[in-house]
Amino acid sequence: MTFSIKLKNNNLDLWNKTHVNHSFISGIREGTLEFDKFKHYMIQDYKFLIEYCRVISIAISKSFDEKIMSFWSKLLDETLNSEMDLHKSFCSDFGISNEEIINTESSLATRSYTNYLLSTAYKYEIEYISCSLLPCQWGYDEIGQTLSKKNSTLKNSFHRRWIDAYNDPEYQQITKWLINYVDSIEKKIDNEVANDIFKQSLEYELLFWESSWKLE
Repeated sequence: MTFSIKLKNNNLDLWNKTHVNHSFISGIREGTLEFDKFKHYMIQDYKFLIEYCRVISIAISKSFDEKIMSFWSKLLDETLNSEMDLHKSFCSDFGISNEEIINTESSLATRSYTNYLLSTAYKYEIEYISCSLLPCQWGYDEIGQTLSKKNSTLKNSFHRRWIDAYNDPEYQQITKWLINYVDSIEKKIDNEVANDIFKQSLEYELLFWESSWKLE
């Protein structure tokens, strides 16, 4: 069994609550999620991604291997440009102004999550940083692929567009690299610490979905 699967299986109930059975995810899959909740999510996810890019930048600065540095750089480019462009086009198409995105404050859940990722990045080396980022990257990848195979959304709805955006080959390729990297470091790191970091990121992922679902 690979290390990434062990991390997931050790926290499978939490994983399923976060990435499989959460009401926000179900609402996207069924095409029933209200727009105000989706709008809240999109704005907060933009705020999250800004700080997420800072975490990746720290990982780049802590990398000593050229190939690993290249991967982090690719992830930073994909997040800062492709994913950010996706957010901006989404928001523009559905009437969310750029001013509203910029001027809206980060929610408590968003700040808590990003502060955790940043503190982990400053404290630990890239092996542990990878474990902290894996739940988000892997979770969205799994959601995108799963929902693309079975959903009840309308063709031009924001639900369908969101699913299509995360069922993307480039995104999947980056996820695969990160999973493979985490699998390769099992014998180099303290597995208990890695599991705790992975679990805490999952807990913050759950809080993030909850925040958008409850419009906190």
